[in-house]
Amino acid sequence: MATCPRGCAPAVRLCQRLNRLKTLDDDMMATSLKRCLSTLDLTLMGVGGMVGSGLYVLTGTVAKDTAGPAVIISFLFAGIASLLAAFCYAEFGARIPKTGSAYMFTYVSVGEVWAFLIGWNVILENMIGGAAVARAWSGYLDSIFNHAIQNFTETHIMQWHVPFLAHYPDLLAAGILVVASFFISFGVQVSSYLNHIFSLISMGVIVFILVFGFMLAEPANWSQEQGGFAPFGMSGILAGSATCFYAFVGFDVIASSSEEAKNPQKAVPIATAISLALAATAYVLVSTVLTLMVPWRTLDPNSALADAFFRRGYSWAGVVVAVGSICAMNTVLLCNLFSLPRIVYAMAEDGLFFSIFARVNPITKVPVNAILVFGILMATMALIFDLEALVQFLSIGTLLAYTFVAASVIVLRFQPEKTSESQTITEDSEEPKQYESFSDKLQLVERQKSKEPRGVGQLKACWEPYLDRLLGDCEPGEVVAFCVLTLIVSSVSLCVVLEFGNKQLQLPVWSFTMLLVIFSLAYIVSLALIWVHEPQKNNKTFQVPLVPLTPGASILFNVFLMMKLSLLTWIRFTVWIAIGLFVYFGYGIWHSKEGIRELQPKDMAARYVVLPSGSLVETVQSIQPEGQVDSSAHHITASTASTAEENTGKR
Repeated sequence: MATCPRGCAPAVRLCQRLNRLKTLDDDMMATSLKRCLSTLDLTLMGVGGMVGSGLYVLTGTVAKDTAGPAVIISFLFAGIASLLAAFCYAEFGARIPKTGSAYMFTYVSVGEVWAFLIGWNVILENMIGGAAVARAWSGYLDSIFNHAIQNFTETHIMQWHVPFLAHYPDLLAAGILVVASFFISFGVQVSSYLNHIFSLISMGVIVFILVFGFMLAEPANWSQEQGGFAPFGMSGILAGSATCFYAFVGFDVIASSSEEAKNPQKAVPIATAISLALAATAYVLVSTVLTLMVPWRTLDPNSALADAFFRRGYSWAGVVVAVGSICAMNTVLLCNLFSLPRIVYAMAEDGLFFSIFARVNPITKVPVNAILVFGILMATMALIFDLEALVQFLSIGTLLAYTFVAASVIVLRFQPEKTSESQTITEDSEEPKQYESFSDKLQLVERQKSKEPRGVGQLKACWEPYLDRLLGDCEPGEVVAFCVLTLIVSSVSLCVVLEFGNKQLQLPVWSFTMLLVIFSLAYIVSLALIWVHEPQKNNKTFQVPLVPLTPGASILFNVFLMMKLSLLTWIRFTVWIAIGLFVYFGYGIWHSKEGIRELQPKDMAARYVVLPSGSLVETVQSIQPEGQVDSSAHHITASTASTAEENTGKR
């Protein structure tokens, strides 16, 4: 076997450290947090995270500028695309009921550095998202009072004209974030009660809008005289779907809360499905009402619903809509402030982020340090920054997290579970030594000889005659992991050609067509090769249906939307990733608990080697910390070896 030259050994060890996986505890339900959330609590959190200010603003904007009344179809397409990602989050949340969401899911299946970068992006995403919602909340309330708050601040406090900064300090937005952080620090039940109140008021207002709106509906607003149902065609519907997709990004708060759920195996999938269905129904019905009440060309993008009622002569209904909008923004704010500290806590608990954020208050059972520190940071951003230029950055972090979670589902589904085949023997030294079962090894050799059906991550029995010679020698799950990488690369390449091939790259028709065919085939072949392997069959928790097709489609859709983002967004993303790598290599890699676990001395391990002659030789080897030379390997007594040979001969 080829060995690595001594000069490349440090690089190999570094790659191993970067890609080490998180070791999960045997008791998945054990936690220092408080498990008190029911299915209803998680459902209302999911609804609160998705049905926010977008219901009152996004519907009018997409209808007027992008899709017309066909915004209904756009929301349906966006809901289906979000369902693909939600399935992946639901499986992980039920299977691994730990806080951290996409960060945790990536850590247990892909590797440490990738998990850190996902968590790092989710942190920024939640901070910008919370600050943006707080400023929208402040601006909406200020508009009700005819901008009296803004005028008072600019006249009597201060204003400035600096690029990327707001024209005046938004004290109201910063104040609401500080107050919300203060309430959330009292415990998860207080956060849940507040979310219940605001969500129920918001849903009550939505019911009012639907009932009263359908009473005022005029089907003529969808007629050809007004432009028809889909004035922008299929291209407008698809473009609207890409925008509407971001209305559903709040469902990951359910997975982030799985460590505080009473029964996450059942509650997380059920809450995810119900909340996504309720959110999609609300968006579709409100869009229907809005475009039937007034002609879509005359919609006010900033306050479409309130303006529609005002123009129909019911200005008092605008007050009800304003109450619903503020309550909806409160729920989104609470979900951001709820998710962010728990992701920081999960990273700190694993040693990848500063340990001060891993401390949990013994009374409230929440990470108070993370809540208060990042709540204040979020308030500072809302106070001084002009977030309009940064809001688009939100989408790239979300889409990247969705992509990695979908890839993690495939990897983990075809990865053999780590089962213990060892037994502990105590000798005179009273030190436990681990020995793999000798009989199990003999059974494994016999099974391989008789070509019995293979286990998880290996070829299915029906495909062995055709692909065994090509793929049979690979380790279980190895081919799948390579195919997932190929799947992501082919998805990126395919989307780049589709998005930039004709315009920016100016490819000839034959070249454009050939590249599409090549990358499409690579994508399809990768899915097919994954499918011919044996998956895990787990009936205890929810599993994503139609794997690898469902997560594969989610990866392709997420990558396509990422290609739609501006160059400036990618530049900001690169800068933030560079800062994250500085933090990881400066702190995380040295304090990682997985790294510390690797350095701990390990027990003796027995291995059985099949020689060409067919005999078995048993060796014992002590596993030393990485980087140390292991010189303790030795053969067991001759009688053990000869016994192994005799057993093999008999078999």
